[in-house]
Amino acid sequence: MVRHVSAGVDASDESLAAAHWAAREALRRGAALRLVHAWKWQPQPAPSVPLGTTQRAWADQTLERAVRSVRAAHPGLPVEEVLLSASPVGALLAAAAESDLLVLGSRGLGRIAGFVVGSVSQRVVARTGRPVVLVRAGETSADEHLPALNGVSPDEIPETPYRDVVLGLDTRHPCDEPIEFAFDAARRRGAVLRVIHAFDEVPGRPGDGRSGAAGTTELITEREQLMVATLRAWREKYPGVPVSETVTVGRAATELVQASAHASLMVVGRRTREGRLGTHIGSVTHAVLHHVGCPVVVVPYA
Repeated sequence: MVRHVSAGVDASDESLAAAHWAAREALRRGAALRLVHAWKWQPQPAPSVPLGTTQRAWADQTLERAVRSVRAAHPGLPVEEVLLSASPVGALLAAAAESDLLVLGSRGLGRIAGFVVGSVSQRVVARTGRPVVLVRAGETSADEHLPALNGVSPDEIPETPYRDVVLGLDTRHPCDEPIEFAFDAARRRGAVLRVIHAFDEVPGRPGDGRSGAAGTTELITEREQLMVATLRAWREKYPGVPVSETVTVGRAATELVQASAHASLMVVGRRTREGRLGTHIGSVTHAVLHHVGCPVVVVPYA
C-alpha cells in the first residue's frame, strides 16, 4: 500500500507553502504526495474567482497551479491530484484519514506574529484523528535549516543541518503519540530534539515546605525526574536522536513560542475528547497555533 502525505490547497500563498512543505516531508518519509482541493458551487462565487471563469474551471486551475509548482521543485516525487466537489472540512478530514499526516496553510500576520487559524483549519485540527501540520506563507526549505556559511542556500548544500525539533511535554500527563512523532521527526532530519516542560509556580502553603525559592527548586527537580523517566524508553528506541531537556517555571505557551524562533518544527498534542461545547484543541495548543512562527504539528492522542 502506498503511503501518502496530503496537503490541502487553495488559491492562497499559504496553501502553496504548505504544498511544498508537504512535498519535502513526503521525500523525508519515502511517501507519495497527495494534493487535495475541494470546491462547492455557490450562487455567488467567491471574490477570488476571476470574472468570466466558472467556479469549476477556477478549481481546476487552482489545483493545477499547485501541482505544477511542486513537480517543478521536486521532479522525482510522485504527486497525486485530487479535485472534489465537497465541503473543504469534510474533504480534508477524509484525506487526513488516509494519510500519514495532513498539511494545511494557515494565514499569518508575519514571520513573528504567527498564525491566524482559519475556521477550516481549526475545525480539521479539532476533529481529525491524524497529525495535522500548519504552515504559514513564505515558509521555505531554508527556514528548516541552520544558516549556511557565506549565505549559500541550504538547497545548494543539502547537508546543512536542520534546526531543532521542539516538543511541548506535560510531564504529569505524558502521551505516546506526540512524543513518538517528535522523536521520529528529529530522526528523519538528523536534528536535535528539544523537549520543553513549563509549569506555573503554585504558591506553597504554610508548613508544606514548598514556599519560596527552595520550594520552586524542589518542584523543578520533581518535574525533571518525571521528564527523564518519561523519555527513557524513547531515548532507547531512538538512540541516534540528541535530546535536550528543559523544565522551567512559566506559561507553557510562552515558553514554546520563544523556542519556536529557532526551530524547524513544533510538536504539540491534542486530546481527542468531546466537551460540552464540542471538540476542543486545548488552551496551550490553541495559543501555540496563534503565535508560533515555525510549522506546527498537532498530534491527537486518546
